[in-house]
Amino acid sequence: MKFIEYIEEDPLIAKPLANVVKRWSSVDESDDVGFRKQMADYHRTLRRRFLFIIGCVFVMVLAAGYAVAYGPLDISFADTYITIWNHITHNVTDPGMDYIIITVRSPRIVAGVIAGVGLAICGVVMQSVLRNPLADPYTTGVSSGAGFGATIALTGGFVAASNTPVILSAFVFALLPTLAIVVMSRHKSAASPTVMIMFGIGLMYIFNAMTTVLMLWSNPEDLASVYQWQVGSLAKVEWSQIPYMFAIVLLGFIIIQCLSGKLNVLATGDDNAKALGLNPHRMRVLLLALTGLISAAVVSFTGIIGFVGLVTPHIVRIFIGADNRYLIPASALFGGMLMVVADLLGRCTIPDAILPVGVVMAFIGGPTFIWLLIRKGNKAW
Repeated sequence: MKFIEYIEEDPLIAKPLANVVKRWSSVDESDDVGFRKQMADYHRTLRRRFLFIIGCVFVMVLAAGYAVAYGPLDISFADTYITIWNHITHNVTDPGMDYIIITVRSPRIVAGVIAGVGLAICGVVMQSVLRNPLADPYTTGVSSGAGFGATIALTGGFVAASNTPVILSAFVFALLPTLAIVVMSRHKSAASPTVMIMFGIGLMYIFNAMTTVLMLWSNPEDLASVYQWQVGSLAKVEWSQIPYMFAIVLLGFIIIQCLSGKLNVLATGDDNAKALGLNPHRMRVLLLALTGLISAAVVSFTGIIGFVGLVTPHIVRIFIGADNRYLIPASALFGGMLMVVADLLGRCTIPDAILPVGVVMAFIGGPTFIWLLIRKGNKAW
C-alpha cells in the first residue's frame, strides 16, 4: 500500500497507472468464484474417471467368473473362485474341478483379457499418433502380414502336434509391415501420418493378395484351418503360450504409459510438438514400432480380432476425455472387459455352437461405431 501511495503522490506518474496497480493488488471475488468452479469441475472429472475404471474392473471380474463357470458342466460362481483360490494356495480339494476350471477354461479368459488390453492401447496410440479416428492396430498392415504368415504355416505342412509354427510364422510376418514403415519413414517425404496410413493400406492389399493365392492352392482341410484362424478365436490358447503374450503386452503398456504425456503433445500436431521441444518424427516411429510389436504378439496367438482397437478408444473418450494419461489405462481395462464379454456371448448365444470372438466383436463393434458416428459426429473424435 505504501508503494501505491507513493505512486499517487508522484505527479510524474499518470493516474491510470495507479488505478491499474490498485486493480492488480485487489482481490477479485469473481475470479475466486471461477477458480472454485474450475476446481469443482476438475474433481468431478477425476471422480468420473475413477468410477469408470472401477466399473470396468468390476464387470471384468464378474464376467470372467461367469465365463469360467459356464460350460457343459454347470459350476456355480462361488465354486469357481473358491477353486481358483485353492489352486493359488496349493490347497486343491477337487482335482477334477481344478482341471476343468484352471486347465481347460481359464486360459481363454486370461488370453482374452491380455488381447483386449493390448489391442485397446494400440488403438489409442494409433489414433493419437496418426491423428485419424479410423486408425486401429491393424492400420499399418499387421493383421494382413500375420494372416499371410499363418497361411504359410497352415498350408505348407508345418503344423504338427502343436500350433507353435503358426504362432511363430504369424508373429514374424506381422512385424514385417511395421519394419517396412519404420524404414520408409526415414525419408522426409514419407514421414507424415497420411503417407504412413496409405503405405500401410498398400501393404495390406499386397499381403491379402498373397494370402488369397496360397488359399487357392491349398486343400479343403487347410483352407478350413486358415479361415478359422482369420476370424479370430481364443479357443486354442494354452497356458504355456500366455506368458509370452503377457510379457510383450505388459512391457509395451508400461512404455506407452510413460510416454503418454508426450503422446498428448504429439496429438496436437507436429508444429506444436516441435515448439515444445519434441521430435515428432522420432516419437511417431517409436510408438508405431511399439504398437506393431504388441499387435503382432496378440494376433499371432488369437488370430485377427477386429474392432477392439477401433471402438474402445472412442467409447472411453466419452467418459474419460482425450487425455492419454488416463485414456490409455482406462481403454486397457475396457478392452479386456469387452473381450471377456464378447467371448462369453459367443459361447452362450447359439446352443451347441461357439461363435469365434472375432465374429462377436464384429457384431458388437460395427453397430457401436455407427451409433457413435450418428450420435457424436466429429465430437466422437
